[in-house]
Amino acid sequence: MTTNRPNFGKDFLWGTATASYQVEGAVSEDGRRPSIWDTFCRTAGKVAHGHTGDVTCDQYHRYPEDIALMRELGARAYRFSIAWPRLFPEKTGAAVRPNPKGVDHYNRLIDALLTAGIKPVVTLYHWDLPQYLEDAGGWPARDTAYRYSEFAQACYTAFADRVDMFITLNEPWCSSILGYLSGEHAPGKKDRPAAYRAIHHLLLGHGLALEAYRAVRRPGAIGITLNISTPRPATRREEDVLAADRAADLPSRMFLGPLFGRGYPQRHLSAYPEVAMPIEGGDLDKIGQKIDFLGLNYYSESPVAHDSGHPEHFRQAETFQAKTTMGWDVVPGGLLRQLQWVADHYPATPLYVTENGCSYADSLTPDGLHCHDPERIDYLRGHFDACRAAIASGLDLRGYFLWSLIDNLEWAHGFTKRFGIVYCDFADGRRIPKDSFYYVREVVAGYE
Repeated sequence: MTTNRPNFGKDFLWGTATASYQVEGAVSEDGRRPSIWDTFCRTAGKVAHGHTGDVTCDQYHRYPEDIALMRELGARAYRFSIAWPRLFPEKTGAAVRPNPKGVDHYNRLIDALLTAGIKPVVTLYHWDLPQYLEDAGGWPARDTAYRYSEFAQACYTAFADRVDMFITLNEPWCSSILGYLSGEHAPGKKDRPAAYRAIHHLLLGHGLALEAYRAVRRPGAIGITLNISTPRPATRREEDVLAADRAADLPSRMFLGPLFGRGYPQRHLSAYPEVAMPIEGGDLDKIGQKIDFLGLNYYSESPVAHDSGHPEHFRQAETFQAKTTMGWDVVPGGLLRQLQWVADHYPATPLYVTENGCSYADSLTPDGLHCHDPERIDYLRGHFDACRAAIASGLDLRGYFLWSLIDNLEWAHGFTKRFGIVYCDFADGRRIPKDSFYYVREVVAGYE
C-alpha cells in the first residue's frame, strides 16, 4: 500500500555514489602509483588513527558484490570516479598512453554495471591528484589544468562509447579550500593565494575537459558537481540577511559565477587583497561554456549572523537541530531552499542531487547479521520529501544519488564515520545491508 507521498516518476534517476580512493583499495596494484591522498594519509596526524585507503572496501576486487547489492536496491545508476593515478601512474604528456591495466579495470566495472541494467555515471576527478603533479605545483599551477584535460580526453576515448554521463569535478571547493587554505585535506597546504589559484585552475580544467568532450561528438551529458552553501540568516534583521548573502560568496558564487559566465564575485575578492585570480585571455569563456546539468552535494545548512570583526562580516550562529556524527545539523528544508536558490539565480539548468547522506555511529547486532540505523532512515525520509517538494514546485530535478552505497574511508576522518546504507566490516570486507538499505529500496520502488 502506498503512502500519500507523491512518486518521483518513472524517469527519475535513482543512484548511489562512491569515490575511487574511498572504496577501491589496491593502491599499488596493476601499475597504480601514489596520489596526494596516499601521501596525506601517511603524514603523521593528518588522518584519524593513521587510516589509509590501501584496502578500505576493496571494491577494486569486490565490485561484483557491490553491483549485486545495487541491483537488489533497485538503483538505476552508479556514480563512481576514475582514479587518475591508476590511468596515468607516470608523468603525462601528449604522447603518453593510459595504463592498459587501469583502463581494463574500469572497462570491466562499466560492462558489469550495464549488464546489471545500471547506468554508469563517471566522475572524472574526485580529489586523487597524482602525487607527481602535486610535486610539480599541484592545482595552484596552471599546467595541472592541461594535464587534467589530457586525462579527461583519455577517459572519453576509453569509456564514452558506453558512458553517457560524465561529471568533470567533484566539489572543487574542497580541492582548493580544504586542500590549499585550511590544510584539512590533501595536500594539506595553508596558503590563501595558492588556494585561489587552485580555484581558477580547477575551473579551467573543467572548461578544457568540457571542450574536449564536445569534440568527441558522442550523445551524452556532461556537467559538474558542487558542494555550494546557501546559509539562512539567523534573524530577519537586514544585517543578518546581508551576512547570509555574503557567506554564499566563497562556497557558491566563486564557482557558479564563472561557470555561468558572470565571473568571480568581486565583493568576496575585495575582502582578501592578497589574492589575485590568475586569469589569462580566453579562460572565462572556456570555464563558462554551457553545461548539460549541475550536480549539487547537500548535507546540511547553517544559520549566519552579522559579525563586524570578520573580513566579510558574517559568522556561524548557534543552532538547535539534531546533529550527525560529523557534527552537521540535520536540515532537510535546507535542501529545498538550496535547489530553489540555484534555480532562481542560475535558471534553465537541469539539476541532480549528486550526494546526500549522513554519518551515524552504526554497529552490527550481536549475531553480526543486521545493522539498525533508524536515524539515517529519518534523515533520508526528510530529504526525499524535500526532493518531492522541489519537483512539485516545478524545479527541474532529474535524479538523486545517495552518499554512500557502502561505508568507506571518510577522508581525514578515516574509518570513524560511516555514511553507507551497506555496512562494511573493514576487517574482512563483509557487506551487510543496513535497515536504511531496505528503506531506500522501498522508496525507489515507489512504495514509501
